Amino acid sequence: MRRAADAMAAAVAAVAVAVLVLVGLPLPAAHAAEAPAPPPMHDGFGLTLTGPVTGTATNFVVTVTTPQVAGEHRIRILLPRDYTTETTRRYPVLYFLHGASDDPGNPNLAYPALTAAQSMITVIPDGGRRGWYADWRDQDTAAGAQNWETFHISQVIPFIDANLRTLTGKQHRAVAGLSMGGFGALHYAQRHPGLFSQVASLSGATDLSANHLVMRGAVVATLTNVGTALCGSSGPNCSLDFGPTVSSDAIFGSPYPILNADRLWNEADPS
Repeated sequence: MRRAADAMAAAVAAVAVAVLVLVGLPLPAAHAAEAPAPPPMHDGFGLTLTGPVTGTATNFVVTVTTPQVAGEHRIRILLPRDYTTETTRRYPVLYFLHGASDDPGNPNLAYPALTAAQSMITVIPDGGRRGWYADWRDQDTAAGAQNWETFHISQVIPFIDANLRTLTGKQHRAVAGLSMGGFGALHYAQRHPGLFSQVASLSGATDLSANHLVMRGAVVATLTNVGTALCGSSGPNCSLDFGPTVSSDAIFGSPYPILNADRLWNEADPS
């Protein structure tokens, strides 16, 4: 009797499924396995996390604040595919520094060559729209605190080492960058030789000397924000809008050779 009842129940279930298919109604969804989440990240080294970590387990963004640089700052982190499964493995780290007007929150900054790398962790920290990877000489501007070098060297690097399974030490750490970030990569490698074993500059803005005033002029143009006249109605989304207008000597001192300020620019110039 019980066997007959079970058979009847199975037949009714089969008929119900057939009816759902015929009338085009969706079948009950199976419980899908949850996708791996990004690893937990914690405050530290002067950085305070704001909001949730967003993205996938291997390509995600954390947002932090710090007294060293005004505003919120996003850090994109790319992990190898086996990071979640090889739980005892540690990885070397590449710090990739972006160009002017870029934002690590933009997924297009995770270039295919970076996401394809599966033997290292890649970190793309915010460098500001025109931070120039330096602690500005003038902190009393409309831009607020602008200690980008301190942010990256003294905060971001130990924050990453504390939150992820990194191989620490100079031999396991590299720095590279594009355009403004290419300057930053050479600048950091020169000023902190104990931190990086490899450095690369891609189309780097690396010559700030008076002999190459075009590059010095580019720095001044980002500070004085002269390009906003070409932005039209796009406002802050315009790649030529670098933020509040500040003095041309806010970062490295006066850019004009006649004022004998070259010493300060040359000290920052990796070339």
